[in-house]
Amino acid sequence: MPHSNRLRQYRTSLHGHFYHVVTSTRNREPVFSNLAAARQCIQTMQDEDQSGSTRTYAYCLMPDHLHWLFQLQGESLSKVVRRVKAKTSLKVGQPLWQSGYYDHVIRAEESMIEIARYIIANPKRAGLTRSVRDFSHWDCIWI
Repeated sequence: MPHSNRLRQYRTSLHGHFYHVVTSTRNREPVFSNLAAARQCIQTMQDEDQSGSTRTYAYCLMPDHLHWLFQLQGESLSKVVRRVKAKTSLKVGQPLWQSGYYDHVIRAEESMIEIARYIIANPKRAGLTRSVRDFSHWDCIWI
């Protein structure tokens, strides 16, 4: 994502809107193959929900990246993503993330459930498991 910061320079966050965010670990290292590191990242996203910054609808934490579908509640998107990345790195005790991230605002005509299905099917598509039920680092409010 060499120009991702320039792409975001003139963007504004839309409070109350839904976002699909994807962010990768540094050098695509499989940091979240480690159960403790994965649980720290998941707890950090849950903390954002508890604080009222986000409302998570679905996520899938892959060994080297995160897919996160949530509603932005009160702060800017960049501040929320930056905080999650910083807190996760601090809890794990090492820098974990590449700079930047991909975000997609969900428009009214798009199906949130279809996007959530895409997110939670990632481990199966990647060949990490034969069934998403066998992969432990995902959640979805509809399933």
